Amino acid sequence: MRTTVGIIGAGPAGLLLARLLHNAGIDSVVLEGRDRAYVEQRQRAGILEQGTVDVLREAGVAERMDREGLPHDGIELRFDKRRHRVDFPALTGGRSVMVYAQTEVCKDLIALQLAEGGPLLFEAEALAVEGAETESPRVRFRHEGREDVLDCDYVVACDGSWGVGRKAVPADVSQVFERTYPFGWLGILADVAPSHDELIYARHDRGFALLSMRSPSVSRAYLQVPEGTNADDWSDEEIWDELDRRLETSDGWKLERGPITSKSVTPMRSYVHEPMRHGRLFLAGDAAHIVPPTGAKGLNLAVGDVVTFARALTHRHETGSTELLDAYSQTCLRRVWQAERFSYAMTTMLHRAPDATPFDDRIQRARLDRITASRAAESDLAEGYTGFPLD
Repeated sequence: MRTTVGIIGAGPAGLLLARLLHNAGIDSVVLEGRDRAYVEQRQRAGILEQGTVDVLREAGVAERMDREGLPHDGIELRFDKRRHRVDFPALTGGRSVMVYAQTEVCKDLIALQLAEGGPLLFEAEALAVEGAETESPRVRFRHEGREDVLDCDYVVACDGSWGVGRKAVPADVSQVFERTYPFGWLGILADVAPSHDELIYARHDRGFALLSMRSPSVSRAYLQVPEGTNADDWSDEEIWDELDRRLETSDGWKLERGPITSKSVTPMRSYVHEPMRHGRLFLAGDAAHIVPPTGAKGLNLAVGDVVTFARALTHRHETGSTELLDAYSQTCLRRVWQAERFSYAMTTMLHRAPDATPFDDRIQRARLDRITASRAAESDLAEGYTGFPLD
């Protein structure tokens, strides 16, 4: 089996890359270790930056997003029972975000790929990337009970933090930068209409809380919990009670409750692998970097990576120049580190560390006060949240 670009992983990054390459007339094959149902059901991100929305529209995969997605022009910050709305368009020259779940993005991309694109193989487990330093790298994989080989000109690993892509980068050229946080997020989905029309980020002495949504009838919410927490240790009533406490305001705002349909705990971690390219192997998305979910950057960073690669390879095909491909890692990492900075700032401003001192608490409040009082500080948050340029 042979193709120009072998793509490992059919998450949003791998699927979008296949679509972008298809639109540019470049063939690819996508290998995904899980079955289609799993890919279309795994719950992940739900906030699309302005740049991601624009890319999906340009790629011809936005019809359902534009029909069912929920455009958001701001977020609300809460602390000390106070409320402050951050108006994105007013602070960024018109930029906003879209609430549209990653599961739905994957469904849309899968349908298009199967209808129009190159091969998309589910339950095709990538075993190794070989020959990355050569002009003919290959991916060994197992599909339908037998091993096979995908010969490529380039391999793009969109296979997450534990995939074979990153393992193919030699240890002596790898640098890893990481930070693990001593808390996680207990996340729920509930069959109840959202209690507010925009996301609420709350800093509270008992810990962070986030009120989000998946649709006009489904709410998504998160609570900061200690690292290692088991979601089953929290009853539904305890979750709603704690959300009530942390989201409380002085103006009588009310949290609507409903049946909780799922709950899980997400660890909080920052991670960057450098470089993001080794020979003809390119890392994208979680294979190269992880951010804590506070800044809603994970999916959007992955989109930035594959857009950068698709533009670079298209430039190579049109001009013969490898300049943009050679700059892939450097180009992506500039954006990655800005997103890591933003996510770190949001996380440390809104979460209370287990060993927090009264000084730490005052600093958090001072940072939030600064945002409410300074247009420059508020603009920095709005620019970071709506997304860094894909150029």
